[in-house]
Amino acid sequence: MQIGFIGAGLMGGPLARNLIRAGKEVLVYDLNKEAIQRALEAGSSGKGVSSLSEMAGCELIFTSLPLPEHVKGVMLGEDGLYSKLSQGATHIELSTIDPGTANELFEAAAARGLGYIQCTLGKTPAHAEKAEEPMFIGGDKALVDQYEEIFKIIGIPNYVGTIAASCAVKLISNMIGMTNVAVLAEGIRMGDKAGLDRKQLLDLLADTGARSFQMDVRGPWIAADDYKPRFGLDLALKDIRLGLEMARDWNLNLKAMQAAFDYFQKCSAQGYGQEDCNAVCKIVGE
Repeated sequence: MQIGFIGAGLMGGPLARNLIRAGKEVLVYDLNKEAIQRALEAGSSGKGVSSLSEMAGCELIFTSLPLPEHVKGVMLGEDGLYSKLSQGATHIELSTIDPGTANELFEAAAARGLGYIQCTLGKTPAHAEKAEEPMFIGGDKALVDQYEEIFKIIGIPNYVGTIAASCAVKLISNMIGMTNVAVLAEGIRMGDKAGLDRKQLLDLLADTGARSFQMDVRGPWIAADDYKPRFGLDLALKDIRLGLEMARDWNLNLKAMQAAFDYFQKCSAQGYGQEDCNAVCKIVGE
């Protein structure tokens, strides 16, 4: 089976490498040639391609791209990859996108006799590299079962039912996580005003109800003024925006998450969008 992998960045790259390490024949495409090269270093079964048309013969296509419009741009339209794939091929979409976009892709794929599976990702690039990435998979159960071996190579599969459910789990996760980052930043700023050493504050909070995944991971980075982009602030902003749009479509008014969105939007406007999402600490309390 020949596999196409589109998008070999922070999240896609590790998953493509897992497939190559397992000896799968993988064609890798990315606008960044260095990203392709890093993926190919995982083994001899990978091959870089310079054109999406070279993936026309693949049975299985993965996409891992930053924005919904990027996925639509490469898959849809007269020159999109759906128009080139053979009937019976399947598209597994890994990006963080909204349910509306995912269902549009599903319908376009079905119209051409193609399968579509939504598979959003739950943790970090480090987890992905070790094939420990939780995956929230939605789509036709029989089609998902057909690729069970592949899913187990790249991460930890969790079937959640519908395509919309797959999108929702990831957006909910990121909305809660980024709201936690904003609240953590507020707490650290309050500690600064109280004259508390940041590291000591985090050590003390670790034994209280304030503890969270974000505190464990990003708390030490904030304490050290380390804002290197592990998960970029602009990507976090995009995910919260998509999540709030999803909530409004369902007539939900999520005030805490809206407040977090306002923080991230302000932080991006001040030029911190390419730093880690923990850079929100720079503007909280202003």
